[in-house]
Amino acid sequence: MAKVSAFDIYVKSKAKAKAEAKRLALHEVDKLIGILQSVKSELEQKEAEKAEKEKQANIERIQALLAQSGLTPEDLSASPKRGGKKAKSKAATKPRGAVAPKYRLVVNGEEYLWTGRGRTPKVFQEYFDAGNSRESCEISN
Repeated sequence: MAKVSAFDIYVKSKAKAKAEAKRLALHEVDKLIGILQSVKSELEQKEAEKAEKEKQANIERIQALLAQSGLTPEDLSASPKRGGKKAKSKAATKPRGAVAPKYRLVVNGEEYLWTGRGRTPKVFQEYFDAGNSRESCEISN
């Protein structure tokens, strides 16, 4: 069970903490802040030391496992023969550029271009709904 602190009520309620702090004189608030900051830095230092001890324990555990299995750290960095992550194909790693338009439509002297990807633009949809085919406005290469 977690320890209960006299500060629990103030940690859970900002309004109660403010109300209690207003009962103190300004120099007392400054003194309290200084005390709390020193406690905070001590706790942070203890946490850092604890994390470093855990890290060292993990390193020692891994080194023992390596020694027990007969592996070396270099064996771990070697590329896997199978079952590892596959390298991305060149196409997947290339950034996508602009796509050339596939369809062209001229309406009232205004030219509309569409790549054929994504949602059909209204002007093209109206043209297709009127009974025209996509092939009729396709740009020939």
